Amino acid sequence: MFGEIKNAQGERIDYAFHPGKANSKDVVVIGHGVTGNKDRPFVGALAEGLNQAGIPALRISFSGNGASGGQFVDSTVSKEVSDLGAVLDALPDRRICYAGHSMGGAVGVLRASQDKRIRLLVSLAGMVHTKAFADREFGNVKPGEGFMWDEPACPLSQAYMDDMAKINSVADRAPQIKAPWLLVHGTEDDVVPIQDAHDIFRKANDPVELIEIKGASHVFAGEFTAIMVEKVVNWIKLQFARMEPLKP
Repeated sequence: MFGEIKNAQGERIDYAFHPGKANSKDVVVIGHGVTGNKDRPFVGALAEGLNQAGIPALRISFSGNGASGGQFVDSTVSKEVSDLGAVLDALPDRRICYAGHSMGGAVGVLRASQDKRIRLLVSLAGMVHTKAFADREFGNVKPGEGFMWDEPACPLSQAYMDDMAKINSVADRAPQIKAPWLLVHGTEDDVVPIQDAHDIFRKANDPVELIEIKGASHVFAGEFTAIMVEKVVNWIKLQFARMEPLKP
């Protein structure tokens, strides 16, 4: 529907579109976390939940991930912020919500703090303290030689570690975000601590809401997928209903 989407480097961004209600001017862009892609089960479940609620959804794989163009070793938060800008460019005249998981949550904070086209923001187990995450998860891996979580398809690059250190934390960007914002985090997340959500929540502007899902893991596995989808879909539906329609 949107044709080929390419980033600033000319790399194709792979996506899947769920149309929702016919002629809707709303769309939810869903971004994944590090080593993920648009086809992770809970990402697909969220997109389909939105579709069934009549809300169009566009799930994407950032460059270097999934079937998108580019190389994984070039994937950084900063590059994905740029990728997201290219996706937004392909969605003119729409009311846009961005929902990002894990590192994709950090991408959303950085993009939304500078881009008013994001009218609603959802952070799913959103990463906040990027340097702390990289040091905690990959501090014992040598860039250029080792892999993220021992996955051969996901080599750890120095560019990734440097970018995470340079950003350090996205918490200070929270006051720059004016859009309604929902943070959803599982209490049993062992990848991104729920404290990340509390840290950025304290700095966010109203209207912002934090939902803790008791027992949920980082990827909202098992029974928690449906719980997450229901809470996110209901919130997005309510926020779009409150929003002024686009002018012709």
